[in-house]
Amino acid sequence: QVQLVESGGGLVQPGGSLRLSCAASGNIFSINTVGWYRQAPGKQRELVATITGGTHTNYADSVKGRFSISRDGAKNTVYLQMNSLKPEDTAVYYCHVDHLTYYTDTSQLKDEYDSWGQGTQVTVSS
Repeated sequence: QVQLVESGGGLVQPGGSLRLSCAASGNIFSINTVGWYRQAPGKQRELVATITGGTHTNYADSVKGRFSISRDGAKNTVYLQMNSLKPEDTAVYYCHVDHLTYYTDTSQLKDEYDSWGQGTQVTVSS
């Protein structure tokens, strides 16, 4: 089975930067679209950014020009560089993969759909 592990969250002042990481563990063969979502207290989870393949990216209007999503295929890791952070960016950030394939311990190729990480807290406050 594959796990998604986020890291890099924390407390930062307005205008500051953070870089989040989402690492997929396991013997990964392929990953389709990876997305970052966030959920603030009392609000619904919302899409922040997605990346498909190595270069096709998509951003929520609220983060365009400030956030950047990238991917290291060799490490099965996706990053979210967040600059010019605002208090309204405060939320738990989650990593999501729509479809991936991986090898089991017995060398079977398996599909996994709709995978989520455990989330990492980002707090922007002075």
